[in-house]
Amino acid sequence: MSTAPAPCEGAISLHRNDLPDGLAFTGSVAVDTETMGLNPHRDRLCLVQLSAGDGTAHLVQIIPHSMGGTGYDCPNLKRVLADPDVTKIMHFARFDVAILQHALGITVSPVVCTKIAARLVRTFTDRHGLAALCRDMLGVELSKHQQTSDWGALALKPEQLTYAASDVLYLHALWAKMDDLLAREGRRELAQACFDFLPARARLDLLGYEDPDIFSHRG
Repeated sequence: MSTAPAPCEGAISLHRNDLPDGLAFTGSVAVDTETMGLNPHRDRLCLVQLSAGDGTAHLVQIIPHSMGGTGYDCPNLKRVLADPDVTKIMHFARFDVAILQHALGITVSPVVCTKIAARLVRTFTDRHGLAALCRDMLGVELSKHQQTSDWGALALKPEQLTYAASDVLYLHALWAKMDDLLAREGRRELAQACFDFLPARARLDLLGYEDPDIFSHRG
């Protein structure tokens, strides 16, 4: 088992307010978010991480108007996330899709989710977190020390940027492993149906239908 190397110089590009003009993603892009908390209605979106799977992470810092930024006015980022020809690879996409759709006013699709895939095929374990999957399937150790740090700060610390980048740098490799397992276990079609439902599941969550669950027989 290896320890994830610190991204080499130039592997992390921090962009304030939006992706730069001319930066394009084709085929697929790994996506993650950092927020002030886990309530999309209360907690603001602070950072969106993207990677083409090429060892480079692009981090878009969403800066509110009150702090001198442009807020959620980020047309280049919105264009990538809503592009129907670019598959967004996420881990726990249910939350990321919800916060992105709520904050940016877009539909995030198409999406695949490594956590849903893991739950469908790794039924021999309850370890479906990103760190556990990277360790078990890629031999990579991810540090989670910055997970609960202050992502709303105007000046993010280098260790925060490294942490945020690590959440997308390995998603392409992880998804490739998961896709093979889904095919092996005959659950690729079922997984795709789950992935296709994610934008609607996120809208239900935003409307408050996480509890009560409208699919439950209870009540």
